[in-house]
Amino acid sequence: MQSILSYATVGENASPEHAEVVPITIFVAVLCLCLVIGHLLEENRWVNESITAIFIGGVTGILILVLRKGKSSHLLRFSEELFFIYLLPPIIFNAGFQVKKKQFFQNFITIMLFGVVGVFISTVIISLGSWWLFPKLGFVGLTPREYLAVGTIFSATDSVCTLQVLQQDETPLLYSIVFGEGVVNDATSVVLFNAIQKMDVSKIDSQTILSVIRSFLYLFSTSTALGIGVGLLTSLVLKTLYFGKHSSIRELAMMVLMAYLSYMLSELLKLSGILTVFFCGIVMSHYSWHNVTESSRITARHVFAMLSFVAETFIFLYVGMDTFDMEKWRMTKLSFGTSLGIYSTIVFLILVGRAVFVFPLSTFSNFMNRNKTSPLTFKQQTVIWWAGLMRGAVSIALAFKQFTYSGVTLNPINATMITNTIIVVLFTTLTKPLVNYLITHGMRNQNNHGAGEGGEQPRSPKDDVVLPLLSFDESASANMQIARDNFSMLMDRPVYTIHHYWRRFDNAYMRPIFGGPRHNPSEC
Repeated sequence: MQSILSYATVGENASPEHAEVVPITIFVAVLCLCLVIGHLLEENRWVNESITAIFIGGVTGILILVLRKGKSSHLLRFSEELFFIYLLPPIIFNAGFQVKKKQFFQNFITIMLFGVVGVFISTVIISLGSWWLFPKLGFVGLTPREYLAVGTIFSATDSVCTLQVLQQDETPLLYSIVFGEGVVNDATSVVLFNAIQKMDVSKIDSQTILSVIRSFLYLFSTSTALGIGVGLLTSLVLKTLYFGKHSSIRELAMMVLMAYLSYMLSELLKLSGILTVFFCGIVMSHYSWHNVTESSRITARHVFAMLSFVAETFIFLYVGMDTFDMEKWRMTKLSFGTSLGIYSTIVFLILVGRAVFVFPLSTFSNFMNRNKTSPLTFKQQTVIWWAGLMRGAVSIALAFKQFTYSGVTLNPINATMITNTIIVVLFTTLTKPLVNYLITHGMRNQNNHGAGEGGEQPRSPKDDVVLPLLSFDESASANMQIARDNFSMLMDRPVYTIHHYWRRFDNAYMRPIFGGPRHNPSEC
């Protein structure tokens, strides 16, 4: 642990055995303070947990800076190992475990368009834009690889703030898309960031670009498959052995450890741990959750949410403290006007990058889901566009990974990029009030899918097709008619058709093996 959390100077007069105890004790106390203040501000729709943690972190940083006579504002030193190994897994796993699967998969095409294609578009625009504009502002020295890294760093969204404004029951479509895009976007950004670190930037041509795309598709598919595989294995073990007859603790321990194992296996195999643990969480909530006792089900949801909450609060507290790291600010050696120009440029490029893909891809998504009675409206597209402005934990982690060594840098250019990232995260996190304004009462009451009661899609005569497969018991003409009907259904409503047949296959084959009720057709 010593390599991860290094003692700064708060406890420099303490005995050696207390060298790490003092700063960790103070940090935990500040975390508790965040919980109390967050509770008191729970009814305030203009402030969320992220803003509260950043504000308290900033105040704490100022106090530490005063006590240390301006030397440092840190209690702990940030490490990408701390973030990617200890803090990120519970956040992403809980996102997959708590996701409303039906909404997520019914909007799967839209989510993947925004979360994957959108990241590539945004990365290109931010990279090229910064490459062109930074030198004009007097900021030079970044390498081509670093410009590409900047594109991925600022393409990673933070949907946590927005999701604390959006209500899942009031705006199911918006919530599903923003939530799904946030998780897929973070995974895509990390995978693309790692691919850029390996690519040969001395000659960027079509072959290099194709190589990056192939690498990305490989990592995306294999990471997803690994997460699904570990989730199914966990479900099968829990269903077969039934730990609950002796101890519900073993059930929870099995789920937690297997989820963490999936993440670590993915990292060991140089895949995307984010994608792996996210889909592992989806599979566990779909199958494993039904194989444990009732007390374990209730406990699991609260425990996973608690771990995610603490990890997120930890990260934003650190961001608040790091805002007043005088070492980095002194090292940048840029005038206030130049610094302001760089921050404004980055925010401008983020907005342009999102606008370039959100509105065109929304139009394409509406076409693909053209039989929905309520496509994405312009106001909903605007909310999605603005919600994606927020940057958070992943951007911070990638920036530290690219421009520092264990949270420390002695390079003025690198220090400038770290301070840029912190200011952008602070500024964009405070945009929550505008999102709150955009979500009017009328939008909240919209039935986003044109669904009937319970969120079901309007039924069509084509929904009565038994299976999308030909049968040896039918005549050739009957089989041709089945094929035509299913093809027509697939072309007419591709997302709903795939979801419909997956549900039937899941009820008939998957749930009897891996667990879960088979009588509820509304489940994904």
